[in-house]
Amino acid sequence: MSMETGMRQGTLVRGFGGFYVAEADGREYTLRCKKKFRRMKLSPLVGDEVRFIPGEGEEHGWLEEILPRGSECLRPPVANVSLLLIVVAPEPAPDLLLVDRIMVRARQQGMKLALVVNKCDLDPALAEVLRRQYGGADAPVYAASAAEKRGLEDIRQAMAGELCCLTGQSGVGKSTLLNALLGLSLETGEISQRILRGKNTPRHAELLMKDGLRVLDTAGFSLLELDAAMEPVALREYYPEFREHEGQCRFIPCYHDREPGCAVREACENGSIDPERLERYRALLTEVRKRWRERYD
Repeated sequence: MSMETGMRQGTLVRGFGGFYVAEADGREYTLRCKKKFRRMKLSPLVGDEVRFIPGEGEEHGWLEEILPRGSECLRPPVANVSLLLIVVAPEPAPDLLLVDRIMVRARQQGMKLALVVNKCDLDPALAEVLRRQYGGADAPVYAASAAEKRGLEDIRQAMAGELCCLTGQSGVGKSTLLNALLGLSLETGEISQRILRGKNTPRHAELLMKDGLRVLDTAGFSLLELDAAMEPVALREYYPEFREHEGQCRFIPCYHDREPGCAVREACENGSIDPERLERYRALLTEVRKRWRERYD
């Protein structure tokens, strides 16, 4: 049997101690990574689509090729996330600047976005607040209660056909939500009532697959830092609600900060763009400008 006829294609679902596990056709295969990847300075990531030669009997197989990635994240190291679910909750209080920061980084990677308000039973109004603020942001808002198994079906429908990942502040119930969506019993963290932060989060990335859904279970999926190489004028490109106003400002290019004759500011004043969303954009713009100035320091 030639190498080519013995080749399989699958998805890396986890890694451990120098070995990688690929899933293909409902089976799992344990693989070693060839030295050529080290020479290429290319490390396999959970979520990678790969080609491999299975081992025989108890022997491990060999990872032969990593197919081109649709997205790549370093913290945690995962690949090919196509839908990022940003989870917020009434407790701890939502950090919407963090949400916006994650949105920018995710859009740079070409990911689709959705907002999930977990624990909606604690404050049913929060989902409506977010729908108002993110109405033009191309990020649907779902209200759910993982504990009460409410609002899950719409999220499952959005996840179908995507490689998904959940992110958000500690304590918002990501593991509980993941368990509810997939019908699993993963370890979940407990909320400290004193500091309202999550504890005991999972340590390693793993791709979970059930009922046609594919979700990366990760610790610390952050996308927190904005790209230091991004020019300040480019930040506006990651705000879908600005697009219909581009080219209508007095100054070209316009940063949509506080320039006179800014069409985005006028849209905010007439109610078509949420003022809090615009104010947070300006805060991120200040950060991007600072990073741009200091990029060679």
